[in-house]
Amino acid sequence: MRQFILEKQTVKNGLVSLEGKDFRYLRQVLRVKVGDMLNVRLPDGKLQNTTVAKIDDKAKKVTLQFCATNSDDEVEKSITRGVQSSQLEGKLPLVEYWLFQFLPKAQKLEQIVRQATECGVAFIIPVIGEYSEKNSLYALEGNKKERIERIIKEARQQSGSPVDTKILSPMTLQEALELWNQKNDEDKDLKALGFVLSERDDCKDNLKKVISENSGAGRLAIAVGSEGGISPEEVSLLEEKGLFHPIHFAVNILRCETAALYGIAAVQSAIN
Repeated sequence: MRQFILEKQTVKNGLVSLEGKDFRYLRQVLRVKVGDMLNVRLPDGKLQNTTVAKIDDKAKKVTLQFCATNSDDEVEKSITRGVQSSQLEGKLPLVEYWLFQFLPKAQKLEQIVRQATECGVAFIIPVIGEYSEKNSLYALEGNKKERIERIIKEARQQSGSPVDTKILSPMTLQEALELWNQKNDEDKDLKALGFVLSERDDCKDNLKKVISENSGAGRLAIAVGSEGGISPEEVSLLEEKGLFHPIHFAVNILRCETAALYGIAAVQSAIN
């Protein structure tokens, strides 16, 4: 775990008490002890180092004390392993990534959400596409929505992502494009760029060429199909209404969950 995500708890006098699921995670999964140090991501996005100040197993409560500074010595003493969140701060490009994921089966959606979160995607938009299964519409209702939110939190903690990944409710492609265009109209100073992954090799655009011609993009979207892909009509709509660039990767036929990760990684590598 690279960081612990703190949600809604109130910090008083430099202390915060964790109970319920957070207590069980810290004690049963991380097995923290008094004196252990932990990177904590605050609700406002800031990262702080903390020390485990007190553990009350009877009351099922862990108390963390915030450190005055985030020193290298504190980083070395942290219970997290390898490169930590504090060592990643300020080193990643400031690009807001969106994933337009045409709804796959529920189990595949969970994997896509986990991987997209680890990659630092800000917004995941489940799109009701022509080839989406009807049962997929219920993948984000009730307890399933809570499970998806838990997957996002766990993925952020494991990856150290500073991005507060959000997954929206399923919507039609038209609604998704209206949201995309509205957001871009509100932030006119932020250059936007979109790609749609195509199975067909007749795409006129090339990933590196498009990125080089649109340098400085601050918001970038990637549209990925479900198990059946994206229909030609939907690709055309993405081109016309969202100004998305169809791109084709000369690789083997990829599963939709593989295509999402592959596409995000390819675009991020080209940007970086």
